[in-house]
Order: sequence, then structure tokens, then C-alpha cells
Amino acid sequence: MKLTVFGATGGIGRQLIKQGLAAGHEVTAVARRDPGDLGCEVVVAALTDHDAVAGAVAGCDAVLSALGPRGTGPTTVQADGARAEVAAMLATGVRRIVSVDAAGRVTDAGDGPITRAVAKPLLQRVLRHGFADLAEAERVLRASGLDWTLVAPPRLTDGGHRPYRTVVDRNVRGGRTLSRADVAHAILRAVGDPATIHRRVNIAY
Repeated sequence: MKLTVFGATGGIGRQLIKQGLAAGHEVTAVARRDPGDLGCEVVVAALTDHDAVAGAVAGCDAVLSALGPRGTGPTTVQADGARAEVAAMLATGVRRIVSVDAAGRVTDAGDGPITRAVAKPLLQRVLRHGFADLAEAERVLRASGLDWTLVAPPRLTDGGHRPYRTVVDRNVRGGRTLSRADVAHAILRAVGDPATIHRRVNIAY
């Protein structure tokens, strides 16, 4: 597949490029600057450069978005990214997008009672800005008419690969961590699976 990766210089983005290339995919990275060590074609563009973003997306089979905030302050990086990605996809006829979400922002039946009563409310207060940004990004994707999938891990680590659990449209019971490498693995697995379209794929150890 021809894949265009946003957030390419972050931990998940780098893993997407590494694993995508290893699997034989053709990968294009979109970044504000070229670090010179990604090993694939790099399009240097800001999200506000609509022509450059559309050029990076044109002709690809899918967009993979690994954009994420730095810190806990106010942010619009994911929502801005979703708007830019959707606009480029609609302009170029690309339909498939898989985007990183966060398991912590949603409380549902997959969570245990202590998680629902204590852990999630605390986490959602601390990370309220990032979670609000993710919620807006989800709204943009849901309204786009595109073939979107959200992949939602819990707290990220820098470990390697190990078996992980996958639950669709609800959180993974007791799932507390996942490596960035396995988030990338799950994204690459989801992109070719039509059963994940218009679904939130939750992943955790």
C-alpha cells in the first residue's frame, strides 16, 4: 500500500514508518521539518499549507495520523490535523484514514468500577485539554464521510512488541499500557481491515 504518515517524527510515527517499510509498503512522511533519518520520502509542510498537504496525500491508499500534543496545556494539534487531513483527502479522492486516539478520554462499559470511579475522572481532569482536542478530531472524522478508524491505546511506553488485546468500541478491561511499537502495529493491521471502518479499536496489554 501507499501510505502517508502525519506526525511522522514522533514515537508512533517513526514506528509506523519503520514497520510500514519493513512490511513492503511505500511510505511518505509529512513533517514540519525533515530530520534526515526517517528512511522514506518526506514532504516538509505545515498543516496550514493546504496545497503541500494535498500533494502529500494525493495517490496514496491511506492516511495514518500519529499527531499528538506535547504537554498538558491547551492544544488543537489533533483537531487541526484532522481538518487538514480530511480536506486533503476530499480534494484528492483518498478515502481511508486511521488516526491515533486515547483510551483514557472515554469511560465506558469496558472499564472496571475503580477505573470508572477514580482513575478515569482524575486522568480526564489532568489531560482535559488534550482529550478535548481528541474529541474534536473525532467529530471532524465522523462528519467527513470518509472511511475512518480510531486506534485508542492507554498509557504509552517505549517497549518492544508483545501480545496485546483488542476490543472494538469499548475499552480493554484492565488495560493500562501499550508500547508505541505495538500502537503502530495495530494501526497497520487496522488499515487493511474493512471491519474496522467507522470503529474505535481499543488496544492494551
